[in-house]
Amino acid sequence: MRLDYELLTDLYQLTMAQGYWEAGKTGDEACFHMYFRDYPFKGGYAVACGMAQLAEIVDAFSFSDEDVAYLAGLPAPGGGSLFKEDFLRYLARDFRLSCDIDAVAEGTVVFPHEPLVRVTGPIMQCQLLETALLNCVNFETLVATKAARVCLAAAGAPVAEFGLRRAQGAAGGVWASRAAVVGGCASTSNVLAGKLFGIPVSGTHAHSWVMSFPDELTAFREYARVMPRNCVLLVDTYDVEQGVENAITVGLEMRARGERLSGIRIDSGDLAWLAKMARRKLDAAGLEDCGIVLSNDLDEHTIQSIRDEGAQVASWGVGTKLACAFDQPTLGGVYKLSATRAAGESAWRDCLKISESAAKLTVPGVLDVRRYYHADGRIAGDMVYDVNAGVRPCETIIDPCDPLRQKQLARKRHETLLQPLARAGKTVLAPEGRDALAAQARAKAGLDTLDESQKRMLNPHSYPVGLEQGLFERRRDLVARLRGIA
Repeated sequence: MRLDYELLTDLYQLTMAQGYWEAGKTGDEACFHMYFRDYPFKGGYAVACGMAQLAEIVDAFSFSDEDVAYLAGLPAPGGGSLFKEDFLRYLARDFRLSCDIDAVAEGTVVFPHEPLVRVTGPIMQCQLLETALLNCVNFETLVATKAARVCLAAAGAPVAEFGLRRAQGAAGGVWASRAAVVGGCASTSNVLAGKLFGIPVSGTHAHSWVMSFPDELTAFREYARVMPRNCVLLVDTYDVEQGVENAITVGLEMRARGERLSGIRIDSGDLAWLAKMARRKLDAAGLEDCGIVLSNDLDEHTIQSIRDEGAQVASWGVGTKLACAFDQPTLGGVYKLSATRAAGESAWRDCLKISESAAKLTVPGVLDVRRYYHADGRIAGDMVYDVNAGVRPCETIIDPCDPLRQKQLARKRHETLLQPLARAGKTVLAPEGRDALAAQARAKAGLDTLDESQKRMLNPHSYPVGLEQGLFERRRDLVARLRGIA
């Protein structure tokens, strides 16, 4: 979906950009990191998403004459134009992205206080990327995480996402559908998302189909006639029990023709009770191969409850509460400056934002993440470290919010999470890095490395993420110096 990503930003990014330009800082470099502070949905993990759109942003990022003309017309509150002609001329003629971007692969299981994305390059460029980057990674990570939770609750039964009609606009709906598939959904009802991203689409009929015929049985027969290879009948338009009986009649007629009724869908009422009733009737009629699909404002908690009551459900349809991340509207990810260096210099200078809240204290340096594994393949802990300072042999991590919580990870297998997404302003992401189904497989594999206690819905066990010991001490000393207590 082509957007003017260069203008998909907050105005203060552009006013700062003009400030950097006027101050002669266009050659100064910076390092920013995007991360989040709290687990979404009170869970124990998140599923990273949005990197494919971030690559699209980089590919499309340039200021057109139309963009510049719009900016030229913006008034300053004190009178005159907000932007200077020379600066706008620079944007139109000379501005080219040259940043390096590193990010976790889509579908990676991630945790609070570790970088998902690192951007290094001219400080003005890093600043101009901030808003669009946060917009896509925050939203899509949130939806992918919600989808993962829903799919875990479904315990292997396919989940179809169909929240487009209630999603946050067209672009939000399209990217939400993709993120839902990354998180584990088997399909989406969103045909445009299917076309754009090569993800499976699914769907049958609505209540209006049934209501448009003289009676329900006629509607079912007609749908079976025109869609014999995609026949799932919605049985709750009038009365669910009678709807099941009518579906059985049609299912037996289809069998006599050498066809198959794939399933019935129930979209209202006491879903657990109705699903069990329907299963008994279908089995008694010899339609054991006809599955039951449930929908109606489902989320991971209702799915778990229905399963706990013993309902046999072949697949689930989840809409509003997935596409809109209904119970948590934002991930709250942030993008913070961590290091700078003047033009022509080789050494980075640490940057740190001090806060009264320990959770909001930033981390200095050019950072990456090491993920360590137990011998059985489960993940053991994540280390945030400065790539220019290395890692001490003890390989100890310290909780950034609680220095008494420490863990030694030496002699464990590990991998580095941040991988190149762009170099010198050009994307280097391989096709697999943009593929939603490859990301879905990555998410599934990552979730399998979690302990069950970290995946449970209620009060999950927290996963250890910490700063490398040397980085923790460096940050501590820098805070003390900035506060005048060292």
